[in-house]
Amino acid sequence: MKTAIEKRLRRKFRLRKKLFGTSNKPRICVFRSLKHVYIQAVNDIEHKPIIGLSSKKLTPENRMTKTELSYLAGKEFANILLKHGITQAVFDRSGYKYHGRVKAVCEGLREGGIRI
Repeated sequence: MKTAIEKRLRRKFRLRKKLFGTSNKPRICVFRSLKHVYIQAVNDIEHKPIIGLSSKKLTPENRMTKTELSYLAGKEFANILLKHGITQAVFDRSGYKYHGRVKAVCEGLREGGIRI
């Protein structure tokens, strides 16, 4: 019997075979913990992260849900990417299903002006 984490990792590696990021079009990785969302842009040619952001760094307005906070993190990350001159990216959902907080991050990136 496989655990949920093992299943996610299998999906992650299957997806990673197809996704590749460069310095002009980095791969946007999303990791979701129980409380926060972590986003980073990775250049796969040099095997180095370009920039990263955590929802821990954001100051939420009043009582925001985790999904709303993820959307805000995606939008803020898009602003940071635009300051670095990056307008396009490849979205790596890291084996998570595309709904909830992962979808909110992607929508925030698109709303912020990043083409995915």
